[in-house]
Amino acid sequence: RFFSTWTVDDAVVDISDLTPFEQAALRAAARIPPGEVRSYSWVATQIGRPKAARAVGRVMARNPLPFLFPCHRVVDSSGDLHNYYYGVEMKARLLEMEGYRG
Repeated sequence: RFFSTWTVDDAVVDISDLTPFEQAALRAAARIPPGEVRSYSWVATQIGRPKAARAVGRVMARNPLPFLFPCHRVVDSSGDLHNYYYGVEMKARLLEMEGYRG
């Protein structure tokens, strides 16, 4: 239930050491509602860089604050849950806790 009521807007987070691209990608991930997923391409398009899906993937892989910027909600275009730093099982469990039924 924590994930369904809390947002990154509730915290003061300094990510100024990241590039503008990285900041934008993480902020876009933070706008994905709990229990839902979006693709790397969706994030790239949201930040005005529709051809940068792979770069978005690299940002998510190096996410310094994964519980503030929920990179577990970002999946590949087929919906697969691979490539999560803490393992695919953890990614699936986090999504399940949020109510995702993919």
